[in-house]
Amino acid sequence: MKIEDKTLVILQYRLQTKNEEGNFELWEETSPEQPLQYVQGMGMMLPAFEGNLAGLAEGDTFEFMIPVAEAYGEYSEDDIIDLPKNIFCINGKFDETKIMAGVIVPLVDAEGNRLNAEVVEVKENEVRVDLNHPLAGEDLYFSGRIISVTKPSDEELNELLHPHHCHGCGGDCSDDCCSSCHGCHD
Repeated sequence: MKIEDKTLVILQYRLQTKNEEGNFELWEETSPEQPLQYVQGMGMMLPAFEGNLAGLAEGDTFEFMIPVAEAYGEYSEDDIIDLPKNIFCINGKFDETKIMAGVIVPLVDAEGNRLNAEVVEVKENEVRVDLNHPLAGEDLYFSGRIISVTKPSDEELNELLHPHHCHGCGGDCSDDCCSSCHGCHD
């Protein structure tokens, strides 16, 4: 079977970028024991990534580059912003051991979209965060091998599209038992 829309793709890959000297730097690598799984055409991966894999089959290898414009875009200084310190308070307290420079914090924008930001600096009344994707400004170099291509079962499709991270309530995060389970909604 070849990779086409609504196929379950399992693959192993290496993601590299190039440093200022032009040398490759490993950014991420999967293993046969922990491969990447996604459903083609469901918006789970970058469109350029899916486009480069379309038509490949089990056992095929790949090597391609996704340019900055088709990946995460250019790095923007405008995406470094100051947020009120109080939005990071839990039960009225700011935890300096959890919110400090270099830490990645989950945020929700005005439209309800979830995103991660890196804390750049903690000031007296504000926290400066960088909203740029960690790979902004980078060309992405992928290489790897397709492990399998199948039609996903309804159960596999549901698990990939709605992963359950909460074990305390049997994995169903739709009810109130998960209000205290941070993993369900992160």
